[in-house]
Amino acid sequence: MRLEKKATVVSTSVAGLLVIIKMVVAIFSGSIAVLASAIDSFLDLTVSLFNYFALHNAEKNPDDNFHYGRGKIEPLAAVIEGTVISLSALFILYEALGKIAHPSPMEHIQEGVIVMIVSFVITAFLVMFLNYVAKKTKNMVIRADALHYKTDLFSNGAVLMALALISYTGEHLIDPILGIAIAFYMIYSAFPIIKEGVLMLLDAALSHEDIKSIQDIIKNEPVISAYHDLKTRESGSDIFISVHAVFNVSISLYDAHLISDRVEEKIRKLFKDKKAHILIHMDPYDDSKINLAEDVY
Repeated sequence: MRLEKKATVVSTSVAGLLVIIKMVVAIFSGSIAVLASAIDSFLDLTVSLFNYFALHNAEKNPDDNFHYGRGKIEPLAAVIEGTVISLSALFILYEALGKIAHPSPMEHIQEGVIVMIVSFVITAFLVMFLNYVAKKTKNMVIRADALHYKTDLFSNGAVLMALALISYTGEHLIDPILGIAIAFYMIYSAFPIIKEGVLMLLDAALSHEDIKSIQDIIKNEPVISAYHDLKTRESGSDIFISVHAVFNVSISLYDAHLISDRVEEKIRKLFKDKKAHILIHMDPYDDSKINLAEDVY
């Protein structure tokens, strides 16, 4: 089993355990903050299960129906995960505002503190593990999952602080106010996940830094006199690059092909943690103006 899939299995198991613990305490204590954390853990469970199946399908080889593979499942999973986080944040916001309008005292606060301490410690270890996997694999789904659980870590810490303050001051408004703060933080953290996923689904180009690195490799190849139509896109763990390279008209096809292979290998080394699919079109002359004219008409 790939490391990414193992990570989703671990995160699913941890989320399931936290859901049970938090929901029991939320029911007995009546805490909106603990309920918010329990709901978030339930959504974590759902999303982690979805991530597992997304990674399982994304790694399938290209076939007659999907010539470029199923890598787009990964950004789709990231968009869904970000959307789920945002919707859960809106529900927490609704519950918190309702409790401000109709306040009710909390019970079993000390039990809630113990549960949130346990939850904080477990989540901290999970975040460290997911960050390790994300750095090692550069996988978008795992990075989104790591960021998701990192927001849980912060929210668990905030809930723990709120319960301690309520226990010390007796001011129960701290609970819904903190719930509102957690909701806004969740929406804030979900935005970059959704944005990155949407850009990948729309076939956005690679970063300017990556494109410049590719251009430098092509420019530093003395036999290539010019290039045009450099296009890039990313699909999960796959990167697709195409470019027209201009060679001297007298060069043999064999030699041009060897040089193209050398350029492709250099470009692949830029993306060691990705699968780079590179297509170099070998031109005997610069036809960029002709292609531009055809595009206009």
